[in-house]
Amino acid sequence: MSETAPTPLAGIKGVEFTHMVMGPTVGHILAGLGAEIVRIEPIGGDRTRRLLGSGAGYFPMYNRGKQSICLDLKSEDGIAVAKDLIAGADILVENFRPGALDRLGLSYEALSQTNPRLIYCSEKGFLPGPYENRTALDEVAQMMGGLAYMTGPPGKPLRAGASVIDVTGGMFGVIGVLAALEERHRTGKGQKVVASLFETTIYLVGQHMAQYAVTGTPAAPMPARVSAWAIYDVFETKTDPVFIGVVTDALWEKFCKLFGLDELWADESLRENNSRVKARDQIMPQIRELIGQFTAEEVIAKLDGTGLPFAPIGKPQDMFDDPHLATGGLEDVTLDNGTPVRLPTVPLEMSGKRIGSPQKLPTPGQDAEAVLSALGYDADKVAALKQSGAVGESS
Repeated sequence: MSETAPTPLAGIKGVEFTHMVMGPTVGHILAGLGAEIVRIEPIGGDRTRRLLGSGAGYFPMYNRGKQSICLDLKSEDGIAVAKDLIAGADILVENFRPGALDRLGLSYEALSQTNPRLIYCSEKGFLPGPYENRTALDEVAQMMGGLAYMTGPPGKPLRAGASVIDVTGGMFGVIGVLAALEERHRTGKGQKVVASLFETTIYLVGQHMAQYAVTGTPAAPMPARVSAWAIYDVFETKTDPVFIGVVTDALWEKFCKLFGLDELWADESLRENNSRVKARDQIMPQIRELIGQFTAEEVIAKLDGTGLPFAPIGKPQDMFDDPHLATGGLEDVTLDNGTPVRLPTVPLEMSGKRIGSPQKLPTPGQDAEAVLSALGYDADKVAALKQSGAVGESS
């Protein structure tokens, strides 16, 4: 962390047994808040490092700010090192299949015997119930839980365009860890915290469940939904599309004046939002025709500073050059191959300061000597562990 970045979790130590996105997200956020996180990778490094396609960004995005040590957890010596690390840790994070760490002697029940202050965060597919032993992925949870149904057009379920359940499930894990840390201040004892993909999805679609409970009518998929507002859509311009939302009666007045919609404003039957929703088929063609006469830049110039919600339709690659993110939303990262990039930091400000700071992505096992030395291992023991293959050589 830089000297100016907030470190509210300074002094907190974590050990991470994770892969892919959900588990690493927990460690990344905790590290971003100043915790010292040691990432346990298999010999040769986590396979997530070598994913192609949409998985190519997983490792650099969610593993910054951590130390790396490679252990053979099938060996007695490798397990012994892991247990020594956990004995001095405040937090353990894992997201492997149910029972995977238990079979290695690394269950919460076993580890809490020697470290009763340990907070053990498991990121799973499901909380306890009929599905708990199923294998889940972000996409599985989106499909099962109704999010894909709500995202795609009717009859064509579509997953969201990012790993939203993995990341949000990781965030719930962090919330649980922080709550457990606070409880530990009072009790002196740690506990097991479990977050899950499926239940995270259900929490996100809860608004649609509540809508059904309130109205008796099932929520329609987003592309076919009846919006709560008459103007809340993407509009074509002469150049690029722009989203515009008119979400209050006061904003309706402002919108009409801004775009010279005198006839629509003169119609007093449209002064109230619900009336405009009912008259949407009457209003929208006029609005679409009007907005189509401008370029996107002209529309944005009109709307900026008015209080009306609007958005250009950005792409992920556009965000590298976004002027707002340049003020602290991105941090300098050196990839494990030496390439400098800028990636999103933890999106928080604390005491007027942003969380982000320059980071270097660890190569597999690069911190082995430092981690083992901190445990009190001498040079001969470290060399013996490497020679036996229990600890991987740094690459």
